[in-house]
Amino acid sequence: MSLADLKRRIGELVHQRDGALTRDLEREPGKFGLGQVPRRLLPDAVTSVICGFCSTGCSLDVHVRNGKAVNLSPTADHSVNFGTACPKGWEALVPLCAPDRATTPLLRSAGGNLEPVAWDTAIETFVSRFKAIKRKYGDEAMAFLGTGQMPTEELALLGALAKFGMGMVHGDGNTRQCMATAVVAYKQSFGFDAPPYTYADFEESDVLVFVGANPCVAHPIMWGRVGKNPHDPAIVVVDPRRTETAMAATDHLALRPKSDLSLCYGVASLLVQRGWIDRPFIDAHTTGFEQFAAHVAPFTLDRVAEVTGLAPEAIERFAEQIHRGKRVSFWWTMGVNQSHEGVRLAQALINLALMTGNIGRPGTGANSITGQCNAMGSRLFANTTSLLGGHDFTRADHREKVASQLGIAPARIPAKNSLAYDQILEGIVRGKIHGLWIVATNSAHSWINQADVHDILGRLDFLVVQDMYSTTETAQHAHLVLPAAGWGEKDGTFINSERRIGLIKRVAPAPGQALADFYIFKLIAEAWGCGEMFRPWSSPEEVFRILASLTRGQPCDITGLLGYDDLEALRGVQWPVPEGTTVAARSERRLFEDGRFFHPDGRARFVFGDPQRVPEVTDAKFPFTLLTGRGSSSQWHTLTRTGKSAVLDKLGAREPYVEINPVDAAALRIAPGQRVVVESRRGRMTARAFVTHSIQPTQVFVPMHYARTNQLTFPAFDPESRQPAYKACAVDVRPLRDGERAEDIDA
Repeated sequence: MSLADLKRRIGELVHQRDGALTRDLEREPGKFGLGQVPRRLLPDAVTSVICGFCSTGCSLDVHVRNGKAVNLSPTADHSVNFGTACPKGWEALVPLCAPDRATTPLLRSAGGNLEPVAWDTAIETFVSRFKAIKRKYGDEAMAFLGTGQMPTEELALLGALAKFGMGMVHGDGNTRQCMATAVVAYKQSFGFDAPPYTYADFEESDVLVFVGANPCVAHPIMWGRVGKNPHDPAIVVVDPRRTETAMAATDHLALRPKSDLSLCYGVASLLVQRGWIDRPFIDAHTTGFEQFAAHVAPFTLDRVAEVTGLAPEAIERFAEQIHRGKRVSFWWTMGVNQSHEGVRLAQALINLALMTGNIGRPGTGANSITGQCNAMGSRLFANTTSLLGGHDFTRADHREKVASQLGIAPARIPAKNSLAYDQILEGIVRGKIHGLWIVATNSAHSWINQADVHDILGRLDFLVVQDMYSTTETAQHAHLVLPAAGWGEKDGTFINSERRIGLIKRVAPAPGQALADFYIFKLIAEAWGCGEMFRPWSSPEEVFRILASLTRGQPCDITGLLGYDDLEALRGVQWPVPEGTTVAARSERRLFEDGRFFHPDGRARFVFGDPQRVPEVTDAKFPFTLLTGRGSSSQWHTLTRTGKSAVLDKLGAREPYVEINPVDAAALRIAPGQRVVVESRRGRMTARAFVTHSIQPTQVFVPMHYARTNQLTFPAFDPESRQPAYKACAVDVRPLRDGERAEDIDA
């Protein structure tokens, strides 16, 4: 594309973005093959849109007046949230109006400042700088980091453009921080990344086991479904901290941090010893049970009690609850996933479900609760953890299938998996990766051992940050900032925790010159010279159809969905939906009802391993174990969006706080509300002391939302999933000393 054509196309995109919101699907002539006018909405309309925060996938009715979204309310008849919303959902439109929105491209000047430039200059700079790196260092010197918070269609276009068009080998997403463990566990155990459950299982279990999960705060709408359970269920929470969920449980197992794997193996050993297993199910539908039974035999009651700090009778009671339950469901989230041995722990929960036959039936399952709104879309379609449609980069037949469907040469598809997020950052340190493209994620805040990330990003020859906001910690390191539209300003689909595909829609114009990521990718493709490859990718809905065709024959097959109208009519639908499948609106469907799994032999596998030592142990200098997690249902991740809301700001604690047990507080002469210093071997921060019995002695808790929390965390990673272990490291806590200033410590 010539410079003149590029300028013309940018003008057209900005014009169509700012046009009146109309419902018809008018198509522009397709100049340069770059796309179609996005779906439009009638003024003074109400339209249902899937929320863009967590993975629950709530539906919100957005009220549009004179072409502008003015309010919203929860959708009354949606099968996920039934007319309810958490505080974040009610405030979902507020971040769109934030004063620090990125409204024009920014390029770092010779003087070191980010200064506004025209789109054509930004795109030309992007292409010339990355091509220079490619020429000098090769394809593996470029990488991208994506997200689980963009629509599936944009994730797929980013991954395809980067890998098939630009020639990148390496690209990962921030879903590595939340879901990689579950992905690997499911693939190894079931043969595919396949969360088996439906939200109805919350209401149909008679025993619910939550391990490292606090849905009362992290997923309040899901917790509301638990509250609707009519069976008077036993609710067992396995968590070192007395979380809000633990407070509502019938049994709280407050074990030592990172002793969960030994607990699960001890419970499995008891179930085997006492014959509390489903032998017919095991024999018909699994492999590896005898080896697993032999592995857990040494995990005696006394041994597990010593490791976990739990009373032997509490462990026995846990095993008995699983045995007595007719419909037992096992649920986990970041307390399991973000661990140095998270994959084996997730598989230990899967093994408990398999050995007791608690899978494939209502109210059962080994169920990973996803973090981000579209982590499942990222997992299946972002070209990061898998090739498009849940395929495998390392399999020639998969590469050939995808290439044939897309009309490209198989050689354009990398024949090996990407480096993981931490390995990409390590590649920068080692001088292997020189150019990085970060899209819709704030690595300089969220990544573990944060101080290292700030140093690493500063070593790059070229860093591009594409985001809604120009003020994020990551954008401040960028050489080039590309202003992107956010949720509510573009079309696409999300896939929630229960595999339900739902629509998001454009209900507001993006500010200034910001464009949907989809159209930024299309402009880059044209300027790079691979635009012809993406001619069929003309709109988000056309991309959805392309992706659906790529799933044919896969466990996530959605060839039975013809487009967005199907999703609209069904009010979201869970995969799989193969061609010819009839699915009722608002239906709930779980996997493995027929007892067949996705390994070639149709059987699930028992996978296990030895517990590993916690990577960083406490000592005299750092005597406390730091736990991290979500601190409020009103805040989300790094506060990049929720921090814009005055209402959410009041509902959550904006100033950092640290939970500390009264015994420890008394020993250290720390009063409630007193300013203290929390310090690790990597950094330190100040926080207000929250003295509470919710945390056990020798443990402290700091929410993940605060910018300095990850100055403290230890960079340990699960060897199978490469997911960071945010949940346990050694710290010290002390009062702020005379003469010390909090601003100096937090500088």
